[in-house]
Amino acid sequence: MSLKIIVLAKQVPDTRNVGKDAMKEDGTINRAALPAIFNPEDLNALEQALRLKDTYPGTTVTLLTMGPGRAAEIIREGLYRGADGGYLLTDRAFAGADTLATSYALATAIKKIGNFDIIIGGRQAIDGDTAQVGPQVAEKLGLTQITYAEEILQVDASTRRITVKRHIDGGVETVEGPLPIVITVNGSAAPCRPRNAKLVMKYKRALGAQEKAATTVDMPELYETRPYLNIQEWSVADVNGDLAQCGLSGSPTKVKAIQNIVFQAKESKTLTGSDKDIEDLIVELLANHTIG
Repeated sequence: MSLKIIVLAKQVPDTRNVGKDAMKEDGTINRAALPAIFNPEDLNALEQALRLKDTYPGTTVTLLTMGPGRAAEIIREGLYRGADGGYLLTDRAFAGADTLATSYALATAIKKIGNFDIIIGGRQAIDGDTAQVGPQVAEKLGLTQITYAEEILQVDASTRRITVKRHIDGGVETVEGPLPIVITVNGSAAPCRPRNAKLVMKYKRALGAQEKAATTVDMPELYETRPYLNIQEWSVADVNGDLAQCGLSGSPTKVKAIQNIVFQAKESKTLTGSDKDIEDLIVELLANHTIG
């Protein structure tokens, strides 16, 4: 059987480099002040999608991301690894979205894409760590969801059911679900394969409309003769979105502050491996409510 897979991916600020300019006055992230990277757990999700493509001939993998024009880099990174195409949701009206507004925008785009079997994304993004977008997309689309996935084991063509191994507190469980389905993947799942040199050469000139407008395009005729080099961009209007549910206007939660916190020990205590030292430490931690 062949599958149609949509991978939800996000370009995120590198949270290892948070500084004093990381937040704007309106409480949104100043993405221009931070290096942008492919959200790590979305790469784990992409690898699971590409493994299905390897296993089931005819399967297609399409990336869906939301962000400014530069977020087209996420689509290229997916193409370099084996994805077949992608869509960039980009509109000023999408800016400042929390998880509710983000999941709404993604769900409207997925409806426009249509005809899908699996929607897969990372468990959470490192710029929010909420793990809410995937489940919210599933809810808005009325689909079954499997979270904390470690590995997609198989898809049964006759029953149209998928078997997934997921990691939960206290162990691992294997579950089944019907297609179509939404799956979110842990960072402990298999890492994404590296870029393929041939695919890099094929897609290195793939650009979105905003990127083309911002630069002098070499060999513009390529984009007419090789349509796969045109990264599709969609606005709120393109996906028939409701402006009231997009961006800041559709976001009931607001970020008040962003800080880079470094923990430093002010006091230290050396313990031996004796039972008494361990017992004394536990009593102390219980007394100051560090544990318990």
